[in-house]
Amino acid sequence: MKILIVEDEPLAVKRMEGLIREVAPDAEIVGKIDTVRAFVRWWQTNPAPDLLLMDIQLADGLSFEIFQQVEVKTPVIFTTAYDEYALRAFKVNSVDYLLKPIEQEELVKAIQKFRHQRQSADSQPGASENLVKMLEEFGIKPVTYKSRFLIKQGGRFDVVETSDILYLYADDKVVFLITNQNRKYIVDETLDELEAKLDPRHFFRINRKYITHLSAIERIEPYFNGRLRIWLKHRPSEEEVSVSRERADSFKGWLNT
Repeated sequence: MKILIVEDEPLAVKRMEGLIREVAPDAEIVGKIDTVRAFVRWWQTNPAPDLLLMDIQLADGLSFEIFQQVEVKTPVIFTTAYDEYALRAFKVNSVDYLLKPIEQEELVKAIQKFRHQRQSADSQPGASENLVKMLEEFGIKPVTYKSRFLIKQGGRFDVVETSDILYLYADDKVVFLITNQNRKYIVDETLDELEAKLDPRHFFRINRKYITHLSAIERIEPYFNGRLRIWLKHRPSEEEVSVSRERADSFKGWLNT
């Protein structure tokens, strides 16, 4: 069994190596990676390992960004000090979700689960059934992304289909929604809340102020300091909109999926 460790804390890497030697002496550690960028480079030039042990918070961002940039089919045991990412973890190739500090017994169970799934792959339920089962083990109810918004407009309510949204942006603590018809609505939610409710296949948080739908993007150009400048439909020409340097690689990976 070949294992790739994705972790940015040296002490955590050392502890993980020790645990692996104890619980899976037959395993080979094929690499140790500490950033999203390093993982993408490694993945493009090396054979895929059998298993990933992956921390969620890496030196240059969340490891979920990896799955937007390269195709990863290898099973993953996620490790983190936080429980808030469990739902997102189980939307990718997650075998288990271990909270730090990781106990030997927990890692043993996770690796046993991985081996069992690999040995009985032909008889396992479909991917969606596996996702539901794993979420239920953590007491998490599967959620679906929003398909429409009910927005109050004066004395009436308007229904806005999610597919009709071009982008959302925040201005002085107020969040606005712009539609394909260039209609503008005020949304009584934060961008952080909306980001979690919108399908990431179609929407991307390009910076602190904007979440954009793929169809809203008219043009993209390289910008200074590693940023990308983009032009959105129905946006005044004098309004500068750019993808932050930290999100530029993930944004390009999202566009390329």
